[in-house]
Amino acid sequence: MEEHAEHTCIICEQRKKEGIFIVSEFICDTCEAEMVHTDAQDAKYNFFIHQMKQIWVQKNA
Repeated sequence: MEEHAEHTCIICEQRKKEGIFIVSEFICDTCEAEMVHTDAQDAKYNFFIHQMKQIWVQKNA
């Protein structure tokens, strides 16, 4: 089944089985959990924003 297939996370670029899809892009459970607990003042916050821009760039290409 599809939910057991591995997908490449747009944040960490690793292949994982568990995660979510936003539009057509995959974010693994680990990155999702880290993103929701990252403060907007944290240096990683801008990295997450940059990586998530792939969702909209590929959709509008």
